[in-house]
Amino acid sequence: MCGIVGYVGKKNARHIVLEGLEKLEYRGYDSAGMSLFNLFESRFDVFKETGRVHLLKDTIKESFLSSCGIGHTRWATHGKVTKENAHPHVSSSGRFIIVHNGVIENSDALYQQYLPDYDLKSETDTEIIAHLIEIFTNQLTVDNAIVTTLKLLHGSFAILVLDNERPDVIYAAKQKSPLLVGVSDEGTTIASDVLALAGYSDYYVPLVDETFVVCSETEARFFNFELESIRVDYLPVEKDMLTHDLGPHDHYMMKEIEEQPRVIRQIMSNYLNGEDVTIDETIKKDIKESDRIYMIAAGTSMHAGMLGKRMFETLAGIPVEVHIASEFAYNIPLLSSKPYFILISQSGETADLRAALKAVEQLNRPVLTITNVKTSTLAREATYFLDVFAGPEIAVASTKAYVAQASVLLILAYSLSDKSFDIQKQMAMLATHMDSFIAHHPMREVARDFLHKRHCFYIGRGASYDLALEAALKLKEISYIQTEGFAAGELKHGTIALIEDDTPVIALISDPKKNNQTRSNLKEVDARGAKTLVITMSSMAKEGDIALGDIDPLIAPLLLVVPTQLLSYYAALERGYDIDKPRNLAKSVTVE
Repeated sequence: MCGIVGYVGKKNARHIVLEGLEKLEYRGYDSAGMSLFNLFESRFDVFKETGRVHLLKDTIKESFLSSCGIGHTRWATHGKVTKENAHPHVSSSGRFIIVHNGVIENSDALYQQYLPDYDLKSETDTEIIAHLIEIFTNQLTVDNAIVTTLKLLHGSFAILVLDNERPDVIYAAKQKSPLLVGVSDEGTTIASDVLALAGYSDYYVPLVDETFVVCSETEARFFNFELESIRVDYLPVEKDMLTHDLGPHDHYMMKEIEEQPRVIRQIMSNYLNGEDVTIDETIKKDIKESDRIYMIAAGTSMHAGMLGKRMFETLAGIPVEVHIASEFAYNIPLLSSKPYFILISQSGETADLRAALKAVEQLNRPVLTITNVKTSTLAREATYFLDVFAGPEIAVASTKAYVAQASVLLILAYSLSDKSFDIQKQMAMLATHMDSFIAHHPMREVARDFLHKRHCFYIGRGASYDLALEAALKLKEISYIQTEGFAAGELKHGTIALIEDDTPVIALISDPKKNNQTRSNLKEVDARGAKTLVITMSSMAKEGDIALGDIDPLIAPLLLVVPTQLLSYYAALERGYDIDKPRNLAKSVTVE
């Protein structure tokens, strides 16, 4: 979940690494650190700060010039948020310096076996790697010492290593955690996300597991963990990978909310040609030959999967189960005889999904990944891959990726149906109604007037219940209001005991068939003092409701999610919170 960047070349490493860390701060922002080669002292200096990258930037003078350096922005897993636990970590003599993304599961055992006399300076698992490399260099070359260490590690890692005796080289390695190597005539850049390669690399390689790389200004040499040379294929750094500017927006979250209509249209242009769907026929064939779909995801992506389940069962008549990735990976349910697996992930690097993928690979059944990152590990390792064409999503709280994932699932379900659903018309209306509401909406006033309690409830029935779960997650993760999503009919079975004066309860109504029952449930909490609000479509709206344009109930949740996203945004804004980087969270969840 941490972000790592390294550079060796002709340009100023300080500038490139700091800029890269700022772009990757969404991956972790508890603390940040860098190591740069000091040309005057002929050594690597280490700089660390708790908090954001801008604090680290202030620590390192702009006049500090270096041709080689590594950096890290941290999401804490081992040890509290302190300078001592911030990366980089240094070996006992100071020779080796390391940054690491991932978790070393056997770090305690390695310490007891190899380092019992060492006085560790931090609580991290990473520091142990630096000490092990140094120990093994007593008998081995540096390359051999590093790969010997790597083969002892259990868990996940993407690491960069500096050696004070070779200040023109960065060593890199990857197992489970993402890592890319970018090259240009100006030097070599290594990072955990392609965004950090912007402007500094013409071509890049997304590393596969068990890859070791020796990077210099002029080349990158790739090996497996047996130090056997391996062949890699370079990909061009495409312009859309580098789009991360805020433009006129104050926050990425608002930018990404406003991009959702464009994302819908982009998906349509890539997958729809009239009634024809331009999805690989083999994907559709394998689904038709299966007897059940298992959608596996986490967080917001799982909520997209819940909508996808309704789309598949309604349009294609195919039974679907939706599972939490972290549970599925180690508690595989009783499966049907011909299962088809769909993995849904914004980043394509989600560790829980990788564990689930490993668990189902032995079944020799098709696996489809739906993700926003076509070069990601899950996209490469699955049988099939479908891009959601959402472009980079920087805000930790996912918005446009959720809409994009559900839209791709809709088109896939439609491709397997009798085509009676007018998908072109409905998706075009979806984008148009989104544009209209985003241009003129009252959600800042609603957030200011409605959300005064420490807790809040979303309720809904059917697909609106699925939406209630996503709406609640969005509000709680950036405004820190304790928010829960409930099936509207379940309130009276216990939860209504939590209702007190002015408790905010928001009803989501996306289907006329469930309108009266949901409003009846809302009256039950209103009678007990709750402060209530309805978000629905124009044809069902009453005075005081938040009303959006009319659309088919099957995809109405993708429209009604927009006011809930905006409500979350403004609730956090009114409280003065960091909207794009909420506390304790990171964007790409690469640890289990």
